[in-house]
Amino acid sequence: MSLQSALIGFLMSKLLRKPMSAQENVVLQTTAVATGTMPLAAGFVGILPALGLLDEKRDGVPPVHLSWIAAVGWSCAVAFFGVFLSPPLRKQVIIEEQLAFPSGTATGQLISVLHQLPPPDTTLRQRRGYNALASADNEDEGVPAQETDALHRSGLGSDMTEVAAVGEQEGWNALSWSFAASGLMTLLAYFFPAVFTIPLFGTYLATEWMWTFTPSLSYIGQGIIMGFPTTLSMNLGMLVGWGILSPISKYSGWAPGPVGDMTVGARGWILWVSLAIMCSDSVVSLIPVVVELFQEKVWRTFRGHSGDDMAPESKEIETEDRLVPMSWVIWGLGGSIVLGTVLVWLVFGDEGIKPWATVIGFVMGGLLSVLGVTLTTTALWGRSVRALGETDLNPVSGLGKISQLFFAWIQPGNIVANIIAGGVAEAGAQQAGDLMQDLKTGHLIRASPRAQFYGQLIGSCLSIVVTTTAYTLYQRAYEIPGPSFPAPTAFVWLGLARLLRDGELPAKSGVFMVLFAILFGFVAAAKTSAVRVGWPYAKWIPSGVAFAIGFLNTPSFSLARLIGGVVEHVYYTRVGRENGGIKLIVIASGFVLGEGVVSVVSLILRTFGVGVVSCWGCGHGMCGGCPAA
Repeated sequence: MSLQSALIGFLMSKLLRKPMSAQENVVLQTTAVATGTMPLAAGFVGILPALGLLDEKRDGVPPVHLSWIAAVGWSCAVAFFGVFLSPPLRKQVIIEEQLAFPSGTATGQLISVLHQLPPPDTTLRQRRGYNALASADNEDEGVPAQETDALHRSGLGSDMTEVAAVGEQEGWNALSWSFAASGLMTLLAYFFPAVFTIPLFGTYLATEWMWTFTPSLSYIGQGIIMGFPTTLSMNLGMLVGWGILSPISKYSGWAPGPVGDMTVGARGWILWVSLAIMCSDSVVSLIPVVVELFQEKVWRTFRGHSGDDMAPESKEIETEDRLVPMSWVIWGLGGSIVLGTVLVWLVFGDEGIKPWATVIGFVMGGLLSVLGVTLTTTALWGRSVRALGETDLNPVSGLGKISQLFFAWIQPGNIVANIIAGGVAEAGAQQAGDLMQDLKTGHLIRASPRAQFYGQLIGSCLSIVVTTTAYTLYQRAYEIPGPSFPAPTAFVWLGLARLLRDGELPAKSGVFMVLFAILFGFVAAAKTSAVRVGWPYAKWIPSGVAFAIGFLNTPSFSLARLIGGVVEHVYYTRVGRENGGIKLIVIASGFVLGEGVVSVVSLILRTFGVGVVSCWGCGHGMCGGCPAA
């Protein structure tokens, strides 16, 4: 959400007596992203719900539910490691290697337009002496094709006058009405839950097979931001998983329980196929990157290269007083590892995870951070072949599986340790990948890296309290996982941990796992090859991870996002990305923010006992807020 944070921050600064500068805008969106990353990095949408799903009879340990103070301790344990990793990673991948970071580049372009600055220099040449406040008649430097594609996917065209006009004149109107519409829809759905649970093909399919539709404007806004190819892959997965495999597993007796049951039902059965697809896609996409990195970093060094390779000139353009001192990094990394290890031990105890395993988790998190940053950035630069580079997402889903496989080997049989240590490793990769995009923006706009570092620390500290409090309140008001918040990632974490411990799979699921793993191994190989040769239709080859997400979530999750993807595709086809692309971003952001803010209001109402007005239309039992559900 770096683009959205920068845009909304700019609009809000217009209410101040002295609007913020471009550099201040960078620090603002850096702080916002650091705040928003914490719920993912600390596992509030996956790891903690997974620990709550443990079954003493099956797993040998009772469910683990953290109190507010324990959740704060866990968040503090993983909140800062990735932040202290960011300065050395910045020096390597942004300054020395000058990798692309498409979202960071797009945000830099947006901020320069909003503040009426010349376009930032995004070429690969050394930028020493570049002045972001140079006169507007400077020659516009060329932007590499891959970065241009990223800017277009973000809705930023070449018509800078139109973009600036929308940002200053129309931005508030578009943001206000989209925010209000989404908020009112959310509030209406709270009092009349049937609004967000519409049976698609009758009550029977809604009740027995979970085929409902959620007309959430937030979901539609997310689909707009994700883009049509990704949402199309999700819905293809949804059709295969819920329309084909789910009935097959049910009527064949392989998943005899209720369809929505994650243990003995069809939903739990297709979860394993989804997991196989994600692992296959991640491994196949990872192999070429590892080979290429070996060739570039290890083999070339072994063969011996003299000249510029032996003593390269530093490309750093910042002065020492604007950089983060290396002593801060060393003490910060050491302190965050020690503090994190102690806090994890205090929260989960010796039976949960051994301190040495937590330390290894942090070390592995550092290694995965480098790998995750490389995977995220080099794909769109054309130097690697990461298929998920099209979506510009930090590939922590695949890296999380790697961490779980590793900890199943070093601490076998301990499901709690597998989930926790994997979460520790994933947290650093999650934070580092997200923060690198912001540091790329700061590099282009010439914001102080030290100021951004402060913003990252402030955002992470604030998010510890905000995220933990919000999660605790949601747990009191809703069942998590449950109808309103299914938390499918939790079942992925727990499912893989159980498989690594027991080696037991639901009936016949192993056969389908192998078949789909092989199929999407070939699909991933084809996609990476198409991306590498620059085939213009590569984006239409299904994404394995997006396809698997369609399995994990109910049809209502994917269908509304497909509408957003279709809107994005039709809008840009008819209007063009250069003629109003930024306005669509504003509207989509308003949709997402409106539901997010008003959902907190709904949470407060539920906490104080204010319930639904009517359960009319909820006879299918799928409405999260009604007693019938």
